[in-house]
Amino acid sequence: MGCGHDHSKGGHGHGHDDHEEELREVLVTLEEDQIVILEEMAKEYKKTLGQDWDLSAMLRVAVGHFLTKMGKIS
Repeated sequence: MGCGHDHSKGGHGHGHDDHEEELREVLVTLEEDQIVILEEMAKEYKKTLGQDWDLSAMLRVAVGHFLTKMGKIS
């Protein structure tokens, strides 16, 4: 992603599903402060939930939340 972070991990912290979903790698450009906050949240989730949360997992949660709020998924 060009910002010096390792974003290639698939991550386990995909949230509330018990099955593995097919993931596709995409290039995402975020503001630096957004990356910092998401990485901090990933650390908190990992500590609280005991799963290997990473930036990729946090982005999937954020996108899922947005799509749910927009009524696109349930």
